Amino acid sequence: MPGFEFFGAEERKHLQDVMDTGILMRYGFDGPRKGIWKAKELETAISNYFGCTHAQLVSSGTAALTTAMSALGIGYGDEVILPSFTFVASFEAVLSVGAIPVMVDVDDTLTLDPEAVRKAITPKTKCVMPVHMCGSMADMEALQSICSEHKLLLLEDACQSIGASYKGKMLGTIGDAGTFSFDFVKTITCAEGGAVMTNRKDVYLACDGYSDHGHDHTGVDRGADLHPFIGYNFRISELHAAVGLAQIQKLDQFLAIQKKNHAALKAILSTIPEISFRRIPDPVGDSCTFLSWMLPTEAITRAVVNEMKVQGVLAGNFYWFDNNWHYIRKWDHLKHSLTLNALSPEIKAAVMHHANKDFSASDAVMSRCVSTAIGLLWTEDQLVEKANRMVAIIQGVLHQQSVQA
Repeated sequence: MPGFEFFGAEERKHLQDVMDTGILMRYGFDGPRKGIWKAKELETAISNYFGCTHAQLVSSGTAALTTAMSALGIGYGDEVILPSFTFVASFEAVLSVGAIPVMVDVDDTLTLDPEAVRKAITPKTKCVMPVHMCGSMADMEALQSICSEHKLLLLEDACQSIGASYKGKMLGTIGDAGTFSFDFVKTITCAEGGAVMTNRKDVYLACDGYSDHGHDHTGVDRGADLHPFIGYNFRISELHAAVGLAQIQKLDQFLAIQKKNHAALKAILSTIPEISFRRIPDPVGDSCTFLSWMLPTEAITRAVVNEMKVQGVLAGNFYWFDNNWHYIRKWDHLKHSLTLNALSPEIKAAVMHHANKDFSASDAVMSRCVSTAIGLLWTEDQLVEKANRMVAIIQGVLHQQSVQA
């Protein structure tokens, strides 16, 4: 799955360009940098590749979400609707701007259930934030319709689905803003980094300043910049941007390999009638970073996962239901609103209320789901061996379950 599998001469060349100047910061030092602006170059490449008007690089995907929400005016007292299956950064970012994360159920797309979104809307709702998990997309047409009807912002967390699309539009470019993460295990990596994408100039200008202490970046002297508003330091470095610049130039290659290996693995697992697969709103747009498959019951799924662990096949297979990074069931720190800095009693109570709701509809999906990460470096023989071992384990568990029944 991740681009770090393909580190090579391209990354070293872009990094050496930066090292030769000695200017590792993305702003200022115009003379000594000798025309080397890796962050600016990567922002242009992102805009061109993904088809958005503006891109702003930041230090992480979490920083991208925080920056985007601030630029969109999301803050104190606002509610942001997001899925129960995501990465913890999604709700962390909501809390960082003083807003309230309203978690709702996912459906068999592993993303926001549009009906659950509708039921969660209140007068305080400001934004709907779909999270395009595991390489595939939410039902964006339904979510756009809901946001239009209720005059809500649409912010895409596309951190796990770089290169995926929905009906011809790249994920992250459909809503008012979208975000990517370029951490070490994303489809393309900067080691650490992120980006905000938008077609709204006002949002871009706000992101540009907010991520650099409020600098307006309108003059030639950084020290004389004005500060129209308070910002924070979410800057990316030239070194990180250099790695990302090499990676984005390989993205087509990454996606082609992922789709080929995804199709081959799915074909083998499809020989088991009891296996079903996640529903994908636009199959053509799947980036194929994961193959997510489901078994009939939680008990069978757990037995398969346990046997894969025993036989050393679990690596690269993720049972999100027991994962404390990605699914609400294990987020005790959110359920108890455990923070180092005190939240207002109002926000703390709201956070705990929404985190402790009934998520049985999500449980019914996630308890039966396993996601297999698609490797870029698999040989055909390695893929077939991995798939056959998985099939043997699954068939063995199914046979045992039928005997016991």
